[in-house]
Amino acid sequence: MSIRADHRHLYLQVIDRIKRDIEKGTYGEKQKLPSEFELSKELGVSRATLREALRVLEEESVIVRKHGVGTFVNTKPLFTSGIEQLDSITSMIKKVGKNPGTIVRSSTRILASEEVKEKFASLEVEDIFLIERVRTADDIPVCYCLDKIPMTILPSVDFWEEEESLMVALSKRTKRNIQYAVTEIEPIGYHEEISPILQCGPETALLILKQVHYDQYDQPILYSINYFRADKFSFHVLRKRG
Repeated sequence: MSIRADHRHLYLQVIDRIKRDIEKGTYGEKQKLPSEFELSKELGVSRATLREALRVLEEESVIVRKHGVGTFVNTKPLFTSGIEQLDSITSMIKKVGKNPGTIVRSSTRILASEEVKEKFASLEVEDIFLIERVRTADDIPVCYCLDKIPMTILPSVDFWEEEESLMVALSKRTKRNIQYAVTEIEPIGYHEEISPILQCGPETALLILKQVHYDQYDQPILYSINYFRADKFSFHVLRKRG
């Protein structure tokens, strides 16, 4: 069907057509789209109309435009979750049929930084237990995790076994259950240290989730900083009228 058989604005028709072509597999993930000249000729629209459609598609993260290189189909995230849901990374990975894995890079007792002391202000923390991990899905690195727990609530530094869930270990050995978390989310670009660990190139952005987890007594017991691959994870927020 000709794109002009529709009575809506042309750029909206172009948006729908490109999305359909992506869904049908005409253009695959990370594939470069034809040039503006070729695409406008194929669709029978002006380059101005095409550019407006591409602008909207870029805002919707359907495509990514690289200056001087071209326009590419964006990678669709495998894992998606509402930010209001306190899902574990393991749960998110399992939900899409992938096999979760963990690479523990280090676990040690260290002095708390001023930033961390502020997060655990009510506990007067001096030392923390720091766990550095890489989470994998079907052996592909998807998230880099730094977990910080105040030593004041831990029975010992060997409270946690590497193969078990950190939240389960906290619950079993401290009798404190995580009830909720206060979360900050920040998108960043390439990270010189963490991007290579996650096997990301310069074109792959990261999402940082900084979360202070609270127990049933409204006490902070875990501060986690998670770096997610933005091509693998997406998060959304449910907002309601008050």
